[in-house]
Amino acid sequence: MKRSTTPRQTGAAPRAKRAPAKPTAPTPEKAPRSGARSQQTRFSSRLRAWGRHHRAMAFDSFYRLVRHPVGNLLTMLAIAIALVLPAALWLTLDSAKLLDAELDESATLTVYLETAVDTAQATRIEEAVGAESDVVQTRLISAEEGMADFQQSLGLEDALAGLEGNPLPASIVIYPQSVDPAAMAQLAQRLETLAGVDEVRLDLAWVERLRHLADLGRRVALALGVLFGLGVLLVVGNTIRLAVESRRREIEVVMLIGATHAFVRRPFLYSGAWYGLGGGVLALGLLGLGNHWLAMPVAALAASYGASFVLPQLDMAGSTILLSCSTLLGWLGAWLAVTRHLSSIRPR
Repeated sequence: MKRSTTPRQTGAAPRAKRAPAKPTAPTPEKAPRSGARSQQTRFSSRLRAWGRHHRAMAFDSFYRLVRHPVGNLLTMLAIAIALVLPAALWLTLDSAKLLDAELDESATLTVYLETAVDTAQATRIEEAVGAESDVVQTRLISAEEGMADFQQSLGLEDALAGLEGNPLPASIVIYPQSVDPAAMAQLAQRLETLAGVDEVRLDLAWVERLRHLADLGRRVALALGVLFGLGVLLVVGNTIRLAVESRRREIEVVMLIGATHAFVRRPFLYSGAWYGLGGGVLALGLLGLGNHWLAMPVAALAASYGASFVLPQLDMAGSTILLSCSTLLGWLGAWLAVTRHLSSIRPR
């Protein structure tokens, strides 16, 4: 007897099959946040790896220099000698600037009055000259004071004592506001038109000569700085070239596994920077020794002329500039050398 295929009546309706749940799409706000977070994480991890590699290469290049102290010290000494000469000339020009400022303060005009002008008239002329806008200070020298100074400077008191009268006129020493030659020449022309003025003497030829010499010195210092800077580039470049050739096999291996030129170049750049920094430190030491060695003879020479002069020294700003320039030159020389030689290396 065949079984009935109809469902058994149980008194309860059969359960309907539950439809599969549809997958809910992610909200439009969460997906971008997770993507931005992962991108930021990747960037921060790459940045940390980049910083770790820079630190590792800096320490590794320093240890390589320390392991061979004699040869590397000679290279730094050559860099230091190339830096000392323009730095010393720079210090000399700084002292010349101080001397130029003192000469500007001592630049004066001398107004010689007529011999017939008495003391009262000379005082009125001095007041008129002092009223000029271009005049800072005036000083009246009477005829008697001028004769006394003349006798004392020449040592001819006995010879000039026999003169019947005083042939020297009264004079007014003027300290102008501007030491520009053109402005002083215009002031002299105006003063010559005053009544009682015989002559206005303006002698700035020696000041102009010193300024031309200072300008020549600045140009020479710039030329020497450029030439010796090129010398530093050549010294560092040749040293780095030898280092690249000695590690050629190592460079070919790391380039075979995918290292970029920036990755290969990095340790050599730090080596060049260390060379430049060491040369700058040695240059500062040589400048200090030279200053100490020449200080006493220069002071004795200045004292023999009745003056005081102290050799200038590099201050904190000057030392920082020197060390920065030397480090930058070392880095640049290494970059040029490595870039040139990496282009010729083909990993096999």
